[in-house]
Amino acid sequence: MKTQSAGYPGHMVLGLNLCKLYPAIPGSLPIARRKVTALARAAGADSAVVDEIRLAVSEAVTNVIMHAYRDGGAGSIQLIAAAAGGELWVLVADDGGGLRPRWDSPGLGLGLTLIAHASDELTIAGRSSGGTELQMRFRLSSTADLDGSASLPRQGRECDHLAPLRGAEGM
Repeated sequence: MKTQSAGYPGHMVLGLNLCKLYPAIPGSLPIARRKVTALARAAGADSAVVDEIRLAVSEAVTNVIMHAYRDGGAGSIQLIAAAAGGELWVLVADDGGGLRPRWDSPGLGLGLTLIAHASDELTIAGRSSGGTELQMRFRLSSTADLDGSASLPRQGRECDHLAPLRGAEGM
């Protein structure tokens, strides 16, 4: 249900959400990415924001696949996304070993930094049941604040708030 027509800055979309559980295997990545980007488009995200959402979700899901269950157990990826108030909120969570350094990482160690740069807000939390949860927030428009006023382009944001996490790329 849309409260205003799509295409107007700051339009609100209600009732668009996604709640999925995927196995933590490489084949889940394109499915999860496709589901979230489709939700973002349906919520009115412009193409620049959809690209950033695609990147952030890809990195978050890849981190779960590569790092969360490195002790050999089978695991899952919890993916929740909801659009409201001109924003898209995305949660990617696992029940794995938690966020800890991985010196033998097969990746470059840039995933969390990329996610922080692509999103408007990133919260990383340990789950009480074990594992890690990434909560990401995206404005649906790359050039307007929620009140419709102009703002700096998304690329101007810094990710210095992640400095303590550098080197702890595993999920």
